[in-house]
Amino acid sequence: MGFLDGLMGNASEVNVADIQKDFAKVLAPSERIERAYKLIRDMFIFTNKRLILVDKQGVTGKKVENHSIPYKSITHFSIETAGNFDLDAELKIWISGNALPLQKQFNKNLNIYELQSVLAEYVLK
Repeated sequence: MGFLDGLMGNASEVNVADIQKDFAKVLAPSERIERAYKLIRDMFIFTNKRLILVDKQGVTGKKVENHSIPYKSITHFSIETAGNFDLDAELKIWISGNALPLQKQFNKNLNIYELQSVLAEYVLK
């Protein structure tokens, strides 16, 4: 991910092998990471069981808050593709108990349909 994309609020895909070791202590024994995306320092990780939102806090980013959202808590989601003048795609996820959706933006290089497919596979089980 380029620094400029991060400043513009865009997320991009991270190599799963690179973060698998870092998050091993957070994962259940039968859980595996399917996809991961990074937005400057924060991440959101799709596993085969849940969505993990990683919020790095403070100047150094040593303080980390992990939010775990079981797929069964996701009531619906939407994608908005990038256009000619709008250079980013957007994912919105509504979680039960929250009126406003979780929103993430992705640069145009990310295949938003692939991301939607991963989410649909687990939410629609």
